[in-house]
Amino acid sequence: MHICSFIRLGLFAGISLLTVSAQSQDSTYAERLGFPKGARVVVLHIDDIGNSIDANLAAMEAMTKGVATSCSVMMPCAWVPGFLHFLQEHPEIDAGLHLTLTSEWNDYRWGPLAGKPAVPGLVDSQGAMWKSVKDVVQHATAEEVDREIRAQLDRALTAGFRPTHLDSHMGTLFETPAFISKYVGLGIEKRIPVMFPGGHNTLIAQQLNATAAQAGMARAVGRTLWQAGLPVIDDLHNESYDLHMPKGLKPKTRLLKKYKTRYYMDVLRAVKPGITYVIMHCIKLTDEFSYISSSWAVRHGDFLAMMNPALRRFIEQEGIILTTMRELMERRRQRS
Repeated sequence: MHICSFIRLGLFAGISLLTVSAQSQDSTYAERLGFPKGARVVVLHIDDIGNSIDANLAAMEAMTKGVATSCSVMMPCAWVPGFLHFLQEHPEIDAGLHLTLTSEWNDYRWGPLAGKPAVPGLVDSQGAMWKSVKDVVQHATAEEVDREIRAQLDRALTAGFRPTHLDSHMGTLFETPAFISKYVGLGIEKRIPVMFPGGHNTLIAQQLNATAAQAGMARAVGRTLWQAGLPVIDDLHNESYDLHMPKGLKPKTRLLKKYKTRYYMDVLRAVKPGITYVIMHCIKLTDEFSYISSSWAVRHGDFLAMMNPALRRFIEQEGIILTTMRELMERRRQRS
């Protein structure tokens, strides 16, 4: 739902927009960045920071006391200032930009930071961003998309927030060749890592039922990012948000914690050697969130799993190496 349709859609027809190498990849990007051969390296990443106090509180706790290692911030949203104050007090936190081109909820909306006159194709009849990715693709030009993602980066930098990476809310920037060219191009221009699965792509290919040719095209984009001096992830897991609760499971804290912890154990057990970026959405539930979205159980379950000591023990027992996008960029700089 959120980020995975890029392989199925027209991205690969637009690969010529990027300069790619045809050479084969014999090692994982984890090995190229100096991790041990065969190492399973994981970024446990929380999306949607800044969209609510619930998301902020969860990220603060999950990254300082739990096992989550990274997050990304939705700059157009109302609770961004509170999280930026937290980042000023915790500069070690790995925080990127969750580049946002949609506003999907009914009673809580946000608009583009570039302003409606600059990006009219990104604005619906309520003056907010479109609710669906499909509407963005239908109405917005690549130039408007570029203008808006640059405005979001500019607001971050103006506020003293230097993001460790870029990624895409609801995967909108992966939907067309022109959009992804703007996304990858911004990262290369500003020397900010971009979240893009450009390695063996085992988990994401299984999720999408991708062909070998499609996976090869994704690896070509990965080589472009690597040649530009940016780190590249080997694989992506992004199924937790669309996970349906088993029949009969009630959304109570104890059951949620147990169920989501087992789920992430299964995910991590399936991770192959290389760098895998695992996406989740955490909230620490307050009264506010029930007015925002019905997704509270899925998100609160993610938070409970990240805080569970049993998951930390499992990660240690499996020999999984947790990392951040900041560390990956530092390693890439050392090898430039």
